[in-house]
Amino acid sequence: MDKDQLSSIAKKLVAPKKGILAADESNPTIENRFDSIGVESNENNRRDYRDMLFSTKTVNEYISGVILYEETLYQKNLKGEMLSSLLQSKDIIPGIKVDKSAKDFIGFPGEKITEGLDGLFERMKKYYEDGARFSKWRAVITIGDQIPSAQCIEFNSILLARYAIASQEAGLVPIVEPEVLMDGNHDIYTCNKVTSATLDEVFKQLNQQNVYLPGILLKPNMILSGKDSINRADKNKVAKMTIDCLKKHVPTEVPGIIFLSGGQSDSESIENLDSINKLANDKTPPWELSFSYGRGLQTSTLKKWAGQTKYIKDAQEEFIDRCKQVSLAREGLLKV
Repeated sequence: MDKDQLSSIAKKLVAPKKGILAADESNPTIENRFDSIGVESNENNRRDYRDMLFSTKTVNEYISGVILYEETLYQKNLKGEMLSSLLQSKDIIPGIKVDKSAKDFIGFPGEKITEGLDGLFERMKKYYEDGARFSKWRAVITIGDQIPSAQCIEFNSILLARYAIASQEAGLVPIVEPEVLMDGNHDIYTCNKVTSATLDEVFKQLNQQNVYLPGILLKPNMILSGKDSINRADKNKVAKMTIDCLKKHVPTEVPGIIFLSGGQSDSESIENLDSINKLANDKTPPWELSFSYGRGLQTSTLKKWAGQTKYIKDAQEEFIDRCKQVSLAREGLLKV
């Protein structure tokens, strides 16, 4: 592996003021989102929607990289330009989702493991040849009655580590995403306990698989109360517990942490990111604290677009406004 190149790309992805757009929704996921605005999820509409996002003026001031779905990596817009080339022309790094989604963990009811290792290395070498420079694999950890099990955390961590080393050997910076879900009525302390155990196991397995830590990015959940919790912790508590958790369980060699918005409302994901960075500016953690948001950047944009060409300008204005707000939050400069 080219360690210098991996480290350079990882650092560029978490450059100051910038973060990553997650536009890697699977076809079933984006179909659900298109259904919400009454638009058919066919290949052309998916292409036009993502082309609208990527061609937004000044987007490169706030977005350093975009995670693509495989279909999108090979699509051309109506001008005949590859969407990945459009990103590269704006100095935005194309990335690719490589896992095959979370499936039931047989023998462990209510838990999931992520599939996709079969043929992964060959696929990633092809993605590199076709312009991708980073990859993403998501593991799902559920909090519930007597779960997560130690077996679920361990097996998902092994899969993440095997993915990460294969990605680096193929020349792609791996985004390691162990997501502890917000679903449930658990309190913030339970989230902290589960996230701590998950991060410990993930980095144990990454080290055992000889993964080069300066050439990865970590995409974790924030430390949050469950979505259905009666007394959800406020943003200040979220910020303190998130930073404390990361400082205890994430090695300093990792160049950046890119938070997922998973399950939070648009405003909550931005305000929590801002609070984390405001506090981080005082605590000086060793990593860049950035974002890799999907719904947090796209929900209001999708509604503005509504699948109609005449609304593209309005949708792009909404999108760039969301990008500006998240960029400010990434620096801890949001005024709320």
